[in-house]
Amino acid sequence: MLEIAGDLPYSLKESSGIVNLQGSDNFWVINDSGNTNELFEVSESGKIQRIVTVENAKNKDWEDLASDGKDNIFIGDFGNNNNKRKDLGIYTVAISSIKNGKVKAVKTKFYFEDQKKFPPKKKNRNFDVEAFIYTNGYFYLFTKNRNSEFDGITKLYKVSAHLGNHSAELIGTFKTCMNPKKCVITAATISKNNKELVLLTHDKLFLFTNFKGDDFFNGSVSEINLHHNSQKEAVCFKGSIIYITDEATKKSDGNLYRVK
Repeated sequence: MLEIAGDLPYSLKESSGIVNLQGSDNFWVINDSGNTNELFEVSESGKIQRIVTVENAKNKDWEDLASDGKDNIFIGDFGNNNNKRKDLGIYTVAISSIKNGKVKAVKTKFYFEDQKKFPPKKKNRNFDVEAFIYTNGYFYLFTKNRNSEFDGITKLYKVSAHLGNHSAELIGTFKTCMNPKKCVITAATISKNNKELVLLTHDKLFLFTNFKGDDFFNGSVSEINLHHNSQKEAVCFKGSIIYITDEATKKSDGNLYRVK
């Protein structure tokens, strides 16, 4: 099911988000926390085509990318391992506004409507996010479950994509499986026609179809085993094909994969 499309360079050793804009053969990729506030345009073979500095932004913990499919890319600065952040946000940049290798970002801030303690008790730590999508004027966030008593539940939140400081509304939950090493959600993507939603883990995909509106979890769901376990943290559609990246290890650089 999984085949290598390209070898990512060491400068993308901690890739955490990927998108493809309509009409482009290339991808945009980011690194996660502790890395630069840069967007990398890469070819399908993994070669960097250009690097763009995102101004008015800091990479506190960039965890995923989404897009409107056309010009706007959204950067999720919502990594929250310890469930205690109060500065969660999503940056918007317009690719058409890139000039001299730089682009300005604007930030949409949000908070979880049901989080009252920072951090909550260890058994209630399900406010880390590494996955989101954009559709129809809203961001949809999927949590990475960090409960001390892991139950496989990812929570789905809905956030307005307009500028401001918005409450993230809890609108659903989905149970993946019970192995915390393989069942946490690390990235998400939605097809250009908004009919297929994909959630990524380290070794599988969850494909949701036949849903109505944003009631994703009450449609049909298929589990796709990738037969390959690595630190996969980015996924996107390019046409009807799914692409995935994983992080580098001591033995090898990260890769860009196609799902056949």
